[in-house]
Amino acid sequence: MAEKIQMTTPLVEMDGDEMTRVIWQMIKDQLICPFVDLKTEYYDLGLENRDATEDAVTVEASEATKRLGVAVKCATITPNAARVEEYGLKQMWKSPNGTIRAILDGTCFRAPIVVAGIEPTVKTWKKPITLARHAYGDFYKGVEMRIPGPGKVELVYTAADGSEQRETVHEFESAGVVQGMHNLDASIESFARACFEYALGLNQDLWFSVKDTISKTYDHRFKDIFAELYETEYQARFEEAGISYFYTLIDDAVARVMKSEGGFVWACKNYDGDVMSDMVSSAFGSLAMMTSVLVSPDGTFEFEAAHGTVQRHYYKHLEGEETSTNSVATIFAWSGALRKRGELDNLPDLVDFANRLEAATIGTIEAGQMTGDLAAITTLPNPQKLSTGDFIAAVASKL
Repeated sequence: MAEKIQMTTPLVEMDGDEMTRVIWQMIKDQLICPFVDLKTEYYDLGLENRDATEDAVTVEASEATKRLGVAVKCATITPNAARVEEYGLKQMWKSPNGTIRAILDGTCFRAPIVVAGIEPTVKTWKKPITLARHAYGDFYKGVEMRIPGPGKVELVYTAADGSEQRETVHEFESAGVVQGMHNLDASIESFARACFEYALGLNQDLWFSVKDTISKTYDHRFKDIFAELYETEYQARFEEAGISYFYTLIDDAVARVMKSEGGFVWACKNYDGDVMSDMVSSAFGSLAMMTSVLVSPDGTFEFEAAHGTVQRHYYKHLEGEETSTNSVATIFAWSGALRKRGELDNLPDLVDFANRLEAATIGTIEAGQMTGDLAAITTLPNPQKLSTGDFIAAVASKL
């Protein structure tokens, strides 16, 4: 066996839940540790440990990411009422991704992993579409209230000098619900700047879309900050690069995207980006065929799989049944983090390994060996459907 590739700075490793946790260990054991002298600072973000630590472990992992600069994260459960009962939780803990994104104040960039034989369901799409998702605020940091009966709900701003502004949200005549949410000019500006820089790095057009015709203050603030930043700092650079910045309403953007060729960066607010990235990844083939990286203004990077914990497969796994779970996005989370660590630490061997790991993964699929979700949609003749473990073993063999 050749000498293992050395690392100088650890990655922050955030372990997760259910089937993706099982896959996480397989990837480390078969695809990384045989080749790399892996150094990580480990945080267990599995639901039981988040509950046991009152979710402090999520905050600690986020702070470690700010300190070390690069993190890799497994998919995690965001509990609902059923999960609280299933796991006997102390409370319905918030999304760990939401906590991490709020602390790092980053932008999520997600792009489909394009493989020959897995054709987009949108026939006009020829090139990947990169989703840039603002990762702070909106209803992920929202405050909600159940309104029991008749009464008035107001939005009140109390300035530091004690003066007030008031807006009536609604005069309730019966029971209902209400929600308050916020964002920050500084966070919106860092989001816009990240999007402009990322588009320049890819040399691709940037689209941005909100609903400012309805949300004339909240969404319009996003539109204005993007426009001001573009006109004062980025227009000349975009024109020199031969690319464009384009703003339109979110509903118009959806219609345009469906008839486009792809090959651009599409910037969206937090929830819009959540929904549209799932649409794009699914239309390109699979939710498990999407890269995701959170990029902070201070230059920290958190790589993750942009899908859930594959609960249904996990229950089958616990019963001893064979599963065929797609591990590609999780493999690419590891390769992305290792590549970035190698770039930052000037370790060309580590960068090269990350590139080879991705090439081996894609090459395995293009050779006709794939998990069930891809075997069901591939245009390749006679695909070989592999189990979860056999697919990772096939990638290891090619690697």
